[in-house]
Amino acid sequence: MFFLFGMFVVGEAIAASGLLVWIADQICRVAHTRDHLLLILIGVIAVSSAVFMNDTVAIIGTPLVLSLAFRYRIPPSAILLTLCFALTTGSVTSPIGNPQNLLIAMYWDPIDPFIAFASGLFIPTLISLGLVFLFMRGRCHREGAHAPYTPDIPSCPDIRLHLVTGLSLLMLLLLIGIRIIGANFGGLAQFPLGIIALLSAVPILIGARQRVDLLCSVDWKTLIFFASMFILMQSVYDSGWFQESVPFSTLTTVPMILTLSIVLSQFISNVPFVALFQPVIASSELSASGMLALAAGSTIAGNLTILGAASNVIVVQQAEKYGIPISFRDFCIIGLPLTIVQGGVYALFLMFF
Repeated sequence: MFFLFGMFVVGEAIAASGLLVWIADQICRVAHTRDHLLLILIGVIAVSSAVFMNDTVAIIGTPLVLSLAFRYRIPPSAILLTLCFALTTGSVTSPIGNPQNLLIAMYWDPIDPFIAFASGLFIPTLISLGLVFLFMRGRCHREGAHAPYTPDIPSCPDIRLHLVTGLSLLMLLLLIGIRIIGANFGGLAQFPLGIIALLSAVPILIGARQRVDLLCSVDWKTLIFFASMFILMQSVYDSGWFQESVPFSTLTTVPMILTLSIVLSQFISNVPFVALFQPVIASSELSASGMLALAAGSTIAGNLTILGAASNVIVVQQAEKYGIPISFRDFCIIGLPLTIVQGGVYALFLMFF
């Protein structure tokens, strides 16, 4: 919860600082065609979700991609679906890319979670992002009418907010780097992931004049949702119903773990599913490939349906504010085959490489 709070504060500061305007302008300078835009956008979203967590990027990314859709005459629903799929897929390769990966990293506790996740999941995630481009290219090439109106991306003239936001981002990257170096070479402090997020938010909470407004803008509903789900899932586990209903003795292969993660995440969402799975991880001594299969499966489950990931819900809620609905049917038409193919990619890679 500390990690989520810290990252949400950083995300709100990024949105309020006007950094999104600069990012949009830079993308437009480089992207001369819709294909260029789609490739760059998927890359930027994927890297951002891996570093800043997908739920945070979902909040600040929706107005950004809608602004780009308006400029390039791309159907707004198509670029929003691209945002959802890129957020989910890009977050697979990092222990801080999404809440379920963070839970897995905490219970797995490898020497360095960043290296462990990247070494096993980077290549299949790169292939999966290429699949997102291929699946969405046709939709984004349809000539789209302008969005109902251009989303208002704030351009903040407050130099102080620019500076503290930049300092916050620098601290985040520096602390992550220190953790990686310390885990692999020793002699340096290995900050817990929650402390990394909280320390990164400190410059904003202390130095920004808008600290109260930023705190009010934090997605408290999502934080309450996660806290409530953690309490509920612990109660479910303590009752013994989950252990009796799921045949954990058969969960010894990568395909089984991937399949169960994708399917069950549709019913109870991916974070609660991993929260239920945590004690099983601790007691069953799941292999490294099994841990990575759990991370990949529970994450790409968010590409199947809107309810598969909290980041999807955030994007849909944000889009409705701009008068752009996204239906379950439209999401599943692309999400179902995309998830199946991506699941095959992760299964093959984790079993044979």
